[in-house]
Amino acid sequence: QVQLAESGGGLVQAGGSLRLSCAASGFLVSIAAMGWYRQTPGKQRELVAAISSGGNTNYADSVKGRFTISRDNAKNTVFLQMNNLKLEDTAVYSCNQRGLTGGALRAWGQGTQVTVSS
Repeated sequence: QVQLAESGGGLVQAGGSLRLSCAASGFLVSIAAMGWYRQTPGKQRELVAAISSGGNTNYADSVKGRFTISRDNAKNTVFLQMNNLKLEDTAVYSCNQRGLTGGALRAWGQGTQVTVSS
């Protein structure tokens, strides 16, 4: 059974850091294209970071230079290191496997809330 379990969110002051984890089961992240997404109320979910099966990474302009996506194949887990957090980074963060056209392939997990305070 495929499952995605995000963790690591919390309340942090602006300028702080958090490391999110996405533990996958039912498929191997080592051979999957994966992405971290975020959503705020009333807005569409947006892709903020992606890693290809070959390890290439891409970031939304809003997080470039501050966020880093990585994976640990042994733990079948994808991470999102978030540094220099800003108020506008406040959102529910979720991960998913990306299909060939970039869309999410799996059912969404519960996500993890990140709240950045001033």
